[in-house]
Order: sequence, then structure tokens, then C-alpha cells
Amino acid sequence: MRFAPRLAAAAAVSAALATAVAGPASATGRQLPVPHRSPVVLGAVQADSPGRDDGSNRPLNAEWVTVRNTGRHAVNLIGWTLTSRRTHATYRFHLRLGGYQQVRVHTGRGHDTMRDVYQNRRTYAWDNHRDTATLRNDHRLVVDTKHWGRP
Repeated sequence: MRFAPRLAAAAAVSAALATAVAGPASATGRQLPVPHRSPVVLGAVQADSPGRDDGSNRPLNAEWVTVRNTGRHAVNLIGWTLTSRRTHATYRFHLRLGGYQQVRVHTGRGHDTMRDVYQNRRTYAWDNHRDTATLRNDHRLVVDTKHWGRP
């Protein structure tokens, strides 16, 4: 009988470990996806360009999303994508982002630099009032999302 409390404690620890290893589950009992960990995150967003939205290149380029590398090592972003949930606009990256660096992804046309890249679009990529920017890696795993406006 001395072993019964120890056996019960061991069973409780085993159950707790099994739950922790299995990961979080939703209310339906299905396993929730584990977000992909990356030092690359979405930063500031300017979805509503200042001034009149006349569709010219200047207001298109005043609409942007910042992508930041919070780690000290460079990250190859070739094949990564940035997508709008509302407009379905997608930008595919062709760059390597240095450690602790950031890049602004502008909507309009321009010449790419280390700090600014351009989608070369002639229409707006982001909804001014409500949208979600989704950053995916080259394996199509969601790395980060940024929401604005009411759901």
C-alpha cells in the first residue's frame, strides 16, 4: 500500500507530460498549428497613404509594410511572400535581410535598395480600413501576421 501514492503521483506526472508534448488543442479537440518561429517579423504598416488616393505612383509608394529581422544573423528571404487578406495582393521577396535590419515593402514602382523594395503594382495592395498582412517563409509556413481595423 505504500506504493499507491507514488504510483498515483507518477501517473499524474505522465498525464501532464503527455498533454504538454501533444501541444495545445482547440475546443473541438483538434490540434492547433504551431506557429513557425523566426526572428523575422512584421513591423510598422502604413496601409492608408497620406493625401489623396489618386492611384499615382507617389501615393502607391506611401503605402508600405515593414519587415524586420530581430536576430543578429542574416536571413535569406528569397521565396518568402507578403500577402494581403482583403486584396489578395502578394509580393515575393528576392533579398537577404541582414541581422537587426529592416526593409520597407512599398506598393508602387521603384528601384529596390537595401532599405526599400517595391511591388511594382499599379493598384493599391492594402485595404485602408481593415486588412491582414501575412508573412510566409519559402515553405509557405506563416511566420507573422499583422491586423488593422475592426474584424
